[in-house]
Amino acid sequence: MAQGKFVSYLRVSTAKQGSSGLGLEAQRKAVEDYLNGGRWSVIEEVIEVESGKRSDRPKLAEALRLCRIHGATLVIAKLDRLSRDAAFLMKLQNDGVKFVAADMPQANHMVVGILAVVAQAEREMISARTKAALWAAKARGVKLGGYRGVTISPDAIAKGRATRAARAQARAEDLGETIKAIQAEGITSLSGVARVLNERGIPTLSGKGRWQAVSVQRVLARL
Repeated sequence: MAQGKFVSYLRVSTAKQGSSGLGLEAQRKAVEDYLNGGRWSVIEEVIEVESGKRSDRPKLAEALRLCRIHGATLVIAKLDRLSRDAAFLMKLQNDGVKFVAADMPQANHMVVGILAVVAQAEREMISARTKAALWAAKARGVKLGGYRGVTISPDAIAKGRATRAARAQARAEDLGETIKAIQAEGITSLSGVARVLNERGIPTLSGKGRWQAVSVQRVLARL
């Protein structure tokens, strides 16, 4: 049973299909059937007329931006409406965008997750071997724990900071268009924008707490 917030993404390959509605209605019906029941809301329906071979689809980018802003799940009628490219689907997962296919709700686990399962199994085997080696060393009287002479280099620290800054910048850019749209409606004060963001249920940059004037100002300062 569907729960939470969703962004619906419908795609047809030709302008003729898009203008006639052929294919779109069937996709819309599949999404509606999947969402039937439960507690959910559709933030927006995004329609794209583009080949599935292309990964640089502007409407898909917009749908993903909405998902990131609202913490929503991308819902599609069929997996091939999103992409047949496993690497592209993995990128979605790595970017933190959840998606589900109405015709195969477990597809996000079957298609994308299977690679993660293999990687997880490898990590678990490495962990098990490491623990076994540590226990064997302890049984031989080797003292475990304590300082091992490993320090985090300034370069690693700098890279970590750069990664966090890049994520914050990307999140601010996602939110920028939404804030500009709110301002275009005549709500220009920072507190007013914060109120609208809270009313729309859009998470803050950190994903915690509620929007305040100062947090809106921080976003705008990054744009």
